[in-house]
Amino acid sequence: MKVTVLGAGTMGNGIAQVTAMAGHDVTMRDIEQEFVDDGLATIESNLQGGVDRDKVTQAEMDATLEHIDTAVELEPALEGADLVVEAVPEQMELKRDTFADVEAVVDDDTVIATNTSSLSITEIASALEHDGRAVGLHFFNPVHLMQLVEVVVPEQSSETTVEFAEEFVEGIDRTPVTVRDSAGFASSRLGVTLGVEAIRMLEEGVASPRDIDAAMELGYNHPMGPIELGDVVGLDVRLDILEYLREELGERFRPPQLLKQKVRAGKLGRKTGEGFYVWEDGEIVGTSGDWGDDE
Repeated sequence: MKVTVLGAGTMGNGIAQVTAMAGHDVTMRDIEQEFVDDGLATIESNLQGGVDRDKVTQAEMDATLEHIDTAVELEPALEGADLVVEAVPEQMELKRDTFADVEAVVDDDTVIATNTSSLSITEIASALEHDGRAVGLHFFNPVHLMQLVEVVVPEQSSETTVEFAEEFVEGIDRTPVTVRDSAGFASSRLGVTLGVEAIRMLEEGVASPRDIDAAMELGYNHPMGPIELGDVVGLDVRLDILEYLREELGERFRPPQLLKQKVRAGKLGRKTGEGFYVWEDGEIVGTSGDWGDDE
């Protein structure tokens, strides 16, 4: 199968990696060569880490990289694609425009998927003339380690498209969970609820970021606490999702003032070096603020 991934950022390069590891031919495209190069470098680093930990063989790494092409121009990237997965920024008009641009190039039977974590896929799909081909494929970060993929079914999606999406997910050694298109789907709605309550606990001085995270990691066997996860995902992304869910579902998703302050200050989490934690080289080295629990 030929798969085109639009976007070489955190999600895009991860989707490209796991798809190529399953033996599919992948073209990863972004709007600047620098972005493409960075995405490919991340894939190489992830694979090398797997080799170093004996999770991936050198032959598997080499084969994966051989299955990945890169592109900046859209039309060459889409040539011959059976599936297109967009992983562009979480902006409705950008995603709708991307869908329309893709449809103008690809074959009539090409499935067009979005990796949005919360936006209405039904609305995104309405940009298509042949909208039965649209579906959501919501991967999780980090893609190369996370097993779950939500197959999100918009109003327009055909039964054939949904079956294709489920088979694709299973074929890349992931587990599909099929949900109806609704605000926040299943995972984002539940995950954001936990994250926003954790931030409210910080506002109220209930506990420090480290202790809140430890409570969920040790008490509920979560691999990562909700405060750290927010920093990893990006606090700006969390805020955007909350504002959207508040508009769609009501005041229970009202963003905490502390989260707004972080975003206004440009403290967006791991990607900026500071959020609720302080980060260096992708690792936590302290907490942001006077929590009294730094090592």
